[in-house]
Amino acid sequence: MGRRKKKFPDNYILMTVEELEQEFQAELTKRQKRRIEIIDKCFECFCENGLERSGSDTLARYCNTSSANLFNNYFDTKDEMVIVCTARGMQMVENDFMERAPKSADEIEKFILEMPYITAELHGKKYRFMYQVYSSPRYLEEGKKFFNGVTERYTEYAKLLAPQLGIPWETVQGLIFIFVRACVHYAMFENEEYLKSQQKILIGMIHAIKQNPDLALSAIAAENA
Repeated sequence: MGRRKKKFPDNYILMTVEELEQEFQAELTKRQKRRIEIIDKCFECFCENGLERSGSDTLARYCNTSSANLFNNYFDTKDEMVIVCTARGMQMVENDFMERAPKSADEIEKFILEMPYITAELHGKKYRFMYQVYSSPRYLEEGKKFFNGVTERYTEYAKLLAPQLGIPWETVQGLIFIFVRACVHYAMFENEEYLKSQQKILIGMIHAIKQNPDLALSAIAAENA
């Protein structure tokens, strides 16, 4: 990607080394912030229009700049832009999910009932675009890398929640994966029947675990045998 050369301030001869470095760092921070703004605007454009209808001019219009500036100063290619924007978009969506995730066993049922609708309202367009990207052979390897990281994050969360439920973290991990899939599917397609059936099963399992953990675990072990 093209990089701007450091521009000396007009009064640089009168400045100390420390003052010059502060000036350069401030300029660097300003460029970094602008790059994040550009990435977010490009991501917005992709989500609204899809890959096929997000040409260079359309992307530049969303960013309030020129297409030449986009590819001279921020991205080498459109492929790089797609990869960077999708990774940041997915990270922001996953951050939102984890911030809302229950911190105690008493909050789980409410979360199961409400979160799919929140996800659809806030992130439906984002998920449709992101899965368009990561399911494409062109970007599949990038998708695998990203989802490996997501798996690790959900696994750590399962390990934190498991002691409150009194069941192995591997079981909690499986429940999380089922629920996340339900949220994503509903956000993308808003299929109420598909969602309700999974919510019913998940809530039933949570109730069974709370009432009789040993019996619930035995049933799960038998199912997996």
